[in-house]
Amino acid sequence: MARSHGERKRTRKKLSKPKRARGLSPISKAIQQFEPGESVHIRIDPSVHKGMPHQRFHGMTGKVIGERGRAFIVEISDGKRKRKKVKELFIRAEHLSPQIQSPPIIASSQQPIGR
Repeated sequence: MARSHGERKRTRKKLSKPKRARGLSPISKAIQQFEPGESVHIRIDPSVHKGMPHQRFHGMTGKVIGERGRAFIVEISDGKRKRKKVKELFIRAEHLSPQIQSPPIIASSQQPIGR
């Protein structure tokens, strides 16, 4: 049998939702806004086909550098060590989620106990 070479090949687990989460995602995901310089996570929503990045970028984190139409331009670094390249992806808001920054750890001026 001939082998499939489609866009969604080998994505049986990656591009499927749990049983109770199936169907369209909430409208709030589609209307969210991001500012340039903001860090975002790429989490592909399989129920929305428009503006979907390639499956190899699923799970990556990048910075929003602009907006083009309804999509955001996200800059990521792809590759290993010396072959690392900076790439620009055009992704719709449904496939992005903001990176939540943890509060900074304040260094205490107290000396450690026992010294």
